[in-house]
Amino acid sequence: NAFYPLGPYTFSICDTSNFSDYIRGGIVSQVKITKKISFKSLLNSLAEPDFVITDFAKYSRSAQLHIGFQALHQFCAQHGRSPRPHSEKDAAELVTLAEAVKDQAPPAVQQDNLDEDLIRKLAYVAAGDLAPMNAFIGGLAAQEVMKACSGKFMPIMQWLYFDALECLPEDQEALSEDKCLPVCDGGPQRRYYFGPLWCTISLILSSLHMTQCQNRYDGQVAVFGSGLQEKLGKQRYFLVGAGAIGCELLKNFAMIGLGCGDGGAITVTDMDIIEKSNLNRQFLFRPWDVTWARDEFEGLFKQPAENVNQYLTDAKFVERTLCLAGTQPLEVLEAVQRSLVLQRPQSWADCVTWAYYHWHTQYSNNIRQLLHNFPPNQLTGSGAPFWSGPKRCPHPLIFDVNNPLHLDYVIAAANLFAQTYGMMGSQDRSAVTILIQSMQVPEFTPKSGVRIQVSDQELQTSSSVDPGLESNVYLRTDMYYLLSADDNRLQELKAMLPTPESLSGFKMYPINFEKDDDTNFHMDFIVAASNLRAENYNIPLADRHKSKLIAGKIIPAIATTTAAVVGLVCLELYKVVQGHQQLESYKNSFINLALPFFCFAGPLAPPRHQFYNQEWTLWDRFEVQGLQPNGKEMTLKQFLDHFKTEHKLEITMLSQGVSMLYSFFMPPSKLKERMDQSMTEIVSRVSKQKLGHHVQALVLELCCNDEDGEDVEVPYVRYTIR
Repeated sequence: NAFYPLGPYTFSICDTSNFSDYIRGGIVSQVKITKKISFKSLLNSLAEPDFVITDFAKYSRSAQLHIGFQALHQFCAQHGRSPRPHSEKDAAELVTLAEAVKDQAPPAVQQDNLDEDLIRKLAYVAAGDLAPMNAFIGGLAAQEVMKACSGKFMPIMQWLYFDALECLPEDQEALSEDKCLPVCDGGPQRRYYFGPLWCTISLILSSLHMTQCQNRYDGQVAVFGSGLQEKLGKQRYFLVGAGAIGCELLKNFAMIGLGCGDGGAITVTDMDIIEKSNLNRQFLFRPWDVTWARDEFEGLFKQPAENVNQYLTDAKFVERTLCLAGTQPLEVLEAVQRSLVLQRPQSWADCVTWAYYHWHTQYSNNIRQLLHNFPPNQLTGSGAPFWSGPKRCPHPLIFDVNNPLHLDYVIAAANLFAQTYGMMGSQDRSAVTILIQSMQVPEFTPKSGVRIQVSDQELQTSSSVDPGLESNVYLRTDMYYLLSADDNRLQELKAMLPTPESLSGFKMYPINFEKDDDTNFHMDFIVAASNLRAENYNIPLADRHKSKLIAGKIIPAIATTTAAVVGLVCLELYKVVQGHQQLESYKNSFINLALPFFCFAGPLAPPRHQFYNQEWTLWDRFEVQGLQPNGKEMTLKQFLDHFKTEHKLEITMLSQGVSMLYSFFMPPSKLKERMDQSMTEIVSRVSKQKLGHHVQALVLELCCNDEDGEDVEVPYVRYTIR
């Protein structure tokens, strides 16, 4: 039956008068209906354009640019070239042509007044060529090609104009035609911009041995002048991450010449190792059950082995574990005992047995226990069905050796379990099948007195439960936790653990999840575990590819979107390097190429604070030079006196990171001791860490009183030590 959306949270359904009575639950699947779209011809759309508005602060800009670009095409047709960069003569001519286009425009695009300033700027920059603008428009165009080829997502209907005129110098008189000529080694050279004809002209000039620059940055100089190009070359930037966005940024940095001049530099750091999946460009699906499977992997094959190794090598491991909150001490020590005593395998058959029993625990017994506590027809205190809303009633699974998914889980889990003990595994499905057929699983018997947490709030409360309380055993069942333990149990566990001396030479091998090796059973386990849990709850199963995306925590990146986003970032970079002061010159950008949706908005001004007559924002700070003229470093007393003398502020508390360096309520003996110590000496002593030679400054936080003894907010301190 077809349902139709009425809003973001409601939809209509068909006539249900002939249906049986509704009890609860139900599943609704979204179906995207094919829509046929028609486009106007170029001739018709020129006269009656449909605009996609990118910036509602420039609502009429699209219609003005529609006229301006038609005038620009006429200019190029008449002169065989684009207007010269920042040429007043060519700009005036383009304005005249635009006036004529406006007067002849059909009613759909008719404008009361022509924005002459906009048309002049169009003329000034028409011969330019900016890599970030190409990246943004190119990303949009490539996405439209993908839409046309795939028939997915909504295309742009039908004209989209985008400008970033805020990138131009805020001082409109700063640029002139002479300043925007290409710069060669021998100085500025006059060059005419012929647009598409330039390649032909270049060949002719080459044959005549005439000077031409052919500089990568000519198009950028035509827009911003040679002064900004020199500034860009001297920039020093630190790029953190060289993934999809980082690589695109590096490409754009090279194309605009960032850090490519004297004194300039780009430093890149990336902690990740390149994996195959880093190259994927896919849409992301994120069902909750695969995330659960990743947590299950860590809890079975990594954390227990790490805990065992710590127990065997660290004499204070048990002591530290007992200090953990809630039921964590019990969970950790039980896991160590299971790994060393109860479940330690001696053969491959033992590993298969463990995996087979664990399958029944996770997908049958835990679900049966849950349904024992909360039957399918359970009602809440208010009389509403318990299994409703976000709580979907599960059902236990019955192991079927002929079901490939069931056998996949046992084989993957058994191999991973064997790996944690340094044992060899096996992929022989027939041998595993024979082993399973010879096993007998004890019949499930519900436990009594088990309390199950059914909400996040109850779960948080239970996590801080005193281990001394009765009836608390934790048994993980997705979002539900079965509790049952007491302090006596902890003491029993300590007594039952074998001593590290008795296990000399033994160690376990924690497994770090690796999604890109198809032979290590990691993804086999994730796919099987998540799909079995999905089967418990009647959730559609996920294939290996979707599971890999989710379990690997892969952030999808589509090349088209990456290019567009980085293009916008680098347009903002132009403004930063030029030092734009007007807040409205900067833009926050929000785009969704699939819809398509574009929104550009100015950033908010930072909140302003004040002490005395001094205003400050989060961008401000106190600068304090730690080294004095005599070469000695400032002491704490001198630091406090500096703020009294220079800023009329009395420091009541002073900290560096989490280290408290000074406070008015410190014991007098400690205050007296610290007053004559240098600031770095106090920091090292309190933090118990030596400051490295690379540390050139410290960030200090202050609490201060003014002359009237009132608390005042002040910015942080940058304390320079080298």
